[in-house]
Amino acid sequence: MRRFLRPGHDPVRERLKRDLFQFNKTVEHGFPHQPSALGYSPFLRLMAIGTRSGAIKLYGAPGVEFMGLHEENNTVMQIHFIPDQCQLVTLLDDNSLHLWSLKQHGGTSELREEHRFTLKGPPGSPPSATQVTAVLPHSSREVLYLGTESGNIFVVELPSFRVLEDRTITPEAVLQRIPEDNCNRRSCELVEALREHPKNPDQILIGYSRGLIVLWDLQNNKTTHHFLGSQQLENLYWQRDGSKFISCHYDGSYSQWPVSSDNRQSEPLENTVPYGPFPCKAISKIYWQTTKNGLPYIIFQGGMPRASYGDRHSISVIHGSQQTAFDFTSRVIDFFIIFSSDPAAEFDDPSALVVLAEEELVVIDLKSAGWPAVHPPYLASLHCSAITCSHHVSNIPLKLWERIISAGSKQNIHYSSMPWPIDGGTNIAPDPPQRDLLLTGHEDGTVRFWDASGVCLHLLYKLSTVRVFLTDADPNDNMNTLGEDEWPPLRKVGTFDPYSDDPRLGIQKIYLCKYSGYLAVAGTAGQVLVMELNDEDAEHVVDHAEADLLQDQEGYRWKGHEKLKTRDGPVRFEAGFQPFVLVQCQPPAVVTSLALHSEWRLVAFGTSHGFGLFDHQQKRLVFVKCTLHPSDQLALEGPLSRVKSLKKSLRQSFRRIRRSRVSSRKRRGGGGNASEVQEANAKFDQDVLQEMELAPVQRKIEARSAEDSFTGFVRTLYFADTFLRDSSRHCPSLWAGTNGGTVYAFCLRVPPAERRMDEPVRAEQAKEIQLMHRAPVVGILVLDGRSTPLPEPLEVAHDLSKSPDMQGSHQLLVVSEEQFKV
Repeated sequence: MRRFLRPGHDPVRERLKRDLFQFNKTVEHGFPHQPSALGYSPFLRLMAIGTRSGAIKLYGAPGVEFMGLHEENNTVMQIHFIPDQCQLVTLLDDNSLHLWSLKQHGGTSELREEHRFTLKGPPGSPPSATQVTAVLPHSSREVLYLGTESGNIFVVELPSFRVLEDRTITPEAVLQRIPEDNCNRRSCELVEALREHPKNPDQILIGYSRGLIVLWDLQNNKTTHHFLGSQQLENLYWQRDGSKFISCHYDGSYSQWPVSSDNRQSEPLENTVPYGPFPCKAISKIYWQTTKNGLPYIIFQGGMPRASYGDRHSISVIHGSQQTAFDFTSRVIDFFIIFSSDPAAEFDDPSALVVLAEEELVVIDLKSAGWPAVHPPYLASLHCSAITCSHHVSNIPLKLWERIISAGSKQNIHYSSMPWPIDGGTNIAPDPPQRDLLLTGHEDGTVRFWDASGVCLHLLYKLSTVRVFLTDADPNDNMNTLGEDEWPPLRKVGTFDPYSDDPRLGIQKIYLCKYSGYLAVAGTAGQVLVMELNDEDAEHVVDHAEADLLQDQEGYRWKGHEKLKTRDGPVRFEAGFQPFVLVQCQPPAVVTSLALHSEWRLVAFGTSHGFGLFDHQQKRLVFVKCTLHPSDQLALEGPLSRVKSLKKSLRQSFRRIRRSRVSSRKRRGGGGNASEVQEANAKFDQDVLQEMELAPVQRKIEARSAEDSFTGFVRTLYFADTFLRDSSRHCPSLWAGTNGGTVYAFCLRVPPAERRMDEPVRAEQAKEIQLMHRAPVVGILVLDGRSTPLPEPLEVAHDLSKSPDMQGSHQLLVVSEEQFKV
């Protein structure tokens, strides 16, 4: 440590600091932040997602994942795979193009950036002349066609990104063979879409924003057909045999156009406004997929009636008389269809619709009746409802793991049985050495169990606590049921739902005992539920108990939210974790700490008013202890009056920093005239506002005043079998630490197993420790005679830990926000 205290620059010290304190991000779990582009390669069966921060992520079979990061950190606008190659091209919002390759390296593949390129116009030309709007990688794999805002189409050689200027397709060349009365120069502004003819690689379809579409012959450099749409064009799609193509438009319509050899100008076969006749939103992308039974699939994004459904994010699927508009809860970024990629196949036969929304990935099975969703093995939307807490448990026993998976599989019956359709690549990583669980508590009263053993976070099971309470939303309501006459036929899909029916349902603390299968969850309105794992559905009454933490103390009145109303009579629960007892804290403040001892069958809970102990075997309250300070009025206002407390805590932080700076100036010898001091103070205030943090060495530990808010807030609870009364007899104990730097210790008497149901658990306070600096206590731990933390409950019984050393003296480790104290 002496090395760190030397003043001046020391290269050894700098290297050590790098080695010891460097933070390296190794892996990202869950759904990418702010996705902006989507691509798919039928050849590789890989999907690519680009983000606003310039990241690009490739996904294939579960466990196959690649990531690249553009140096520019700009938004990825488009992603295009080079046909039948392990390469892709990305277009960023700074108009730069990047070529990426999957390269073999030591038996595994890596995603590497090969080249970057920005299209340059002639000197003096406006930026729009070369602003890329459409990209077409040609099937020859030798060139890219780049459509621009100016209407020019540039041809770029691959992989060198050299512009082939003699092959540029200009608006003047396109208009040469089109009658003047039909078009003018403005018709060829902004290339909206480029599509290669599915049967003839020497022809490409060019769609311009104002509605003109031309078929261009690459060999002879001329227009062979032109098609005049009356509406602003959004996108184009070829039918598989190349006899027709389909265009979609800004007014919510789509048109089919025949491509005949003898007719150079064509009228649309039909023009359809699927959700008309009233004004509709634009259809931004469309697919026309052929099938063996003759009825095509028409799949498009948007097109909904503007007045009633203008804020909906939808993708519609039409197949004969079947029609569904899939309704997403976040904005649709892009979508693609997985269909037969064999060039010899006569029909498309689509199998799955893959939709990237802003907050989740949704895959719809188009083969099964009713078009059910496919359960995604990765890219889970972790924050489908806002995450309010989390709890990580490592090394889960196999039996518990299998029971959780079994409970989860019973929940997934409404998902499609289709295997995951994006299955490119092979995951060659070894199986994880142990089974890890991540439990996330959510604002809507659910707890989700994730397999956190490897890189792919996979949802195993979802537990809802809502059934215990009476809320506005009935858990039996099915969001997806539709009346037969509903129009448009909307169906809500996906799991992302940012709105909670009742914020009081939010889960604040979770504690799982992996050996006994007991689970305790506590929420925003002072509710504590104790659950056990049941492999079958069951119907039973949940026992209730109240814990009055204020114990009728005078002068205190709770001004926050009410407690949740509970259901009377038996409640039906699915297989999995089922609550058997509910402890309701009064006042119903947020539960701030929770501890469960599955061997003693005890659960302890704390709020901003105090803490209590509950015997969940006998279902009776053992004791409550009020920790409220007389000046703690804020603790009685509930979490919704946060503004006052925020202002107050900010003020206190500034005061504390100022005090420590003033005292350090005094120590240095506060010489200098008044103006210098004033200047230094002004500079310091500016520094504080910029930094708001100081190196730990510089900051003196400041005692916090007893008048600070929330001193009674219980931060941590801990069970231990230790020597609390004297050094000869150990006994069960409960420890509690508060925001005001106080530690309470209670001796417990737990009856032996044979008399456990007959005799009550008894508790009495044995110690109260007050830390001098009054910093919040964030952790308490008892170390045995070998200075090893005491094992978890049941850990020794399962031969997973040594018995604690009860011969030597035990030590108490108290962790506060300021220091460790033994």
